Amino acid sequence: MARRPPKRRPPVRRRPVRRRPAAGRVAWRRAARGRFAWARSAWVRRGVLAVVLLAVVFIPVPGPAAGQPPASCHACRPQPANAERWASRLPGAWTAGTGATGTVPLSGQAYVAAGGGVAAVGDGLTVTAYALRDGHVLWQITLTAPAGSMIMSVRAWPGVVTAGVLRKGGQTRTEVVIDAATGTVLRQYPAAVFGGAVAASAATTVVVGRLGVTSYDNSDGRARWWRQTGVGRTWRADSDVLYVADSAGGYLGSAPVTGLRVINLDSGTERTLHAPPGHIFSGTLALAADGAVLFTSAAGVTAYSGSAGGTLWSMAAAVPEGTDPAARLVYLTSAGGALVGVDPLTGVVKASISGSTAGGSAGIYVVRGGVALGVDSGPGGEAWGYNMAAGRVTWTTPGLPWPHFFADLSGLGGSAALSGSVVLLAVCPHLTHSPAPAAPASDSTMSAPAASASATARAARSLATTPSPSATVSPSATASPTASAAPVQVCGDPELVALNL
Repeated sequence: MARRPPKRRPPVRRRPVRRRPAAGRVAWRRAARGRFAWARSAWVRRGVLAVVLLAVVFIPVPGPAAGQPPASCHACRPQPANAERWASRLPGAWTAGTGATGTVPLSGQAYVAAGGGVAAVGDGLTVTAYALRDGHVLWQITLTAPAGSMIMSVRAWPGVVTAGVLRKGGQTRTEVVIDAATGTVLRQYPAAVFGGAVAASAATTVVVGRLGVTSYDNSDGRARWWRQTGVGRTWRADSDVLYVADSAGGYLGSAPVTGLRVINLDSGTERTLHAPPGHIFSGTLALAADGAVLFTSAAGVTAYSGSAGGTLWSMAAAVPEGTDPAARLVYLTSAGGALVGVDPLTGVVKASISGSTAGGSAGIYVVRGGVALGVDSGPGGEAWGYNMAAGRVTWTTPGLPWPHFFADLSGLGGSAALSGSVVLLAVCPHLTHSPAPAAPASDSTMSAPAASASATARAARSLATTPSPSATVSPSATASPTASAAPVQVCGDPELVALNL
């Protein structure tokens, strides 16, 4: 049998390859590379975005908090934009005094204290308490007292507010203890006119009286202990220690201070601190801080040890101004007008403000936490903070209309709290259309509303020469015989403003 030849498959027809022109091939390749690059970059972008989102979730990113300055302000202290914490309505009738007076009551003098979470305002016989956190009104009471009596001091403590009420004639003072939470009057204790509460809590109150210092039990009003000091003694408190000067005639006399009574405000234990051997304490008891006791005289300031009585340091032609408890410094005005912060135990200068800055349009009123507060007067005055470390003004408020800084020479009941950084001012947002004459000045020892801010500042800068630490501004320094007859600008809605230094 003949073998068949293999069956041939039909030839495969191939599509003709269309050759691209040389220029077209180059463009096509570039486009392909572009599409590949775009796809690759899209995946890269997605990966980066995922990493960033994870970082936001799990990694805290540092940055300026709300209201704080930007990171470019390296020397600034973190502060609210205008340092204003809150503003709340003030009770009673107030006026925006002409010139540099500021916002003050129509009659008498207002007193403010900050501490223990409360801001308390005393005006006439009315005490109003505000929450120091946000300014809402906690309570308001009118104290019961004989006709012609007026509040002459307000101090805030943990759990209680104390108000010193001076009777008509200015010879008798009563210290009223008020529950800080409810406004209930707990107790009333007799006090020296230039004395009052030097330590207080819900349980006890220590009062400088006419003849001595007494610690009372607020639950029943009984005396826990009593230490005789004599009449008219100058005193200064430092934490839980009270220094009382021994001198013939008290603060009204010119006799030198021969010794200091050192009284523990908790236990009542007492010891006597004598002047260095062969010497007397130089001048008048002015300040006490961190275990140092400062005396002032025409020659300057001399600091003594509060434990041993020996001389620590001295500074010629200086005047004590106050303390900065947080920074643990004592502030003095030097001979050249500069405000200097010194270590109370060594006298070493740790901070300073030039005389031109410290004595500007309003001057420095208080230093807290290394920040000095200045207040400009007038209808659009500004409060400003001078950072001692940075050496410059680091914040200002917008215009505060007729600002007034409450002056209290004691350092206990003033508007600058002993701890913390809250300072209180009175301002007048707008005036009423019709001016009214000022009320007649009281015949008590309260100062008249016509007191100028410059007089207040001068009084606040004379700690060494005031007869007592609990006096505020004396009527002789602030009132004028014709001031009550002058027209005043009545404030429509007076406000209490809290600033964060």
